[in-house]
Amino acid sequence: MDFTVQLAKKAGNYLKENFGKDLTLEYKGRIDLVTRIDRGSQDLIVAEIKKSFPDHSIVAEEGVSREKGREFTWFVDPLDGTVNYVHRIPFFCVSLALYRNMEPFIGVCYNPLSGDVFCAQRGSGAFRNGERLAVSSSSRLVDSLVVTGFPYSLTGLDDSIARFSRILREVQGIRRLGSAALDLCFVASGSFDGFWEVSLKPWDMAAGVVILLEAGGRITGLWGEKFDLNHGDILASNGKIHDDLRGLM
Repeated sequence: MDFTVQLAKKAGNYLKENFGKDLTLEYKGRIDLVTRIDRGSQDLIVAEIKKSFPDHSIVAEEGVSREKGREFTWFVDPLDGTVNYVHRIPFFCVSLALYRNMEPFIGVCYNPLSGDVFCAQRGSGAFRNGERLAVSSSSRLVDSLVVTGFPYSLTGLDDSIARFSRILREVQGIRRLGSAALDLCFVASGSFDGFWEVSLKPWDMAAGVVILLEAGGRITGLWGEKFDLNHGDILASNGKIHDDLRGLM
């Protein structure tokens, strides 16, 4: 845990130092951005993991996949919220997760501009800057504030908009903030009561999943099926509104 937190902070400080500077943009898709800062942060993170844990596997967003062993696997998102970062919106993070036998084990998300460190280890609880986290107590959709995101691909966009419209009619409000990792952290902290999104990648969710589960939350697929990190669709909540939210998916 100490290694993961310090590594997230080191990469986060690199992001902070370059925040607001002019960046050369590249596109992985029509609206899916990547910058040299994403790659620089990832290079720093991957180098440290390889040095300290040479026998661990690594799955990272910007084209790094190293299969070393089956017991420990790192999921690395060097900059979750790249579009926010590019547009100088201070809502992004470094997201690092370590899974053991593909089960959630350690998760850390660090927003270097707010200074927030969200972290959790399986069986030990979840924390934000040292204070223990717990999900909200909201049990009615009408009292619930939820958060979501939209896929970069336009495939299935009509379904996403229809789902958004159904849920909007039933809840207190919906936010769309641009970082799935932080969205999960804010469900864990009780600021949001639920979160859903489709077509995510493992590194988008891996750390936030650990943190939310340790804060007492519930995570499934969109229709209540067992959550699969590699499937890309997620429904997460405080547990109390989960079934009602699932019914609107």
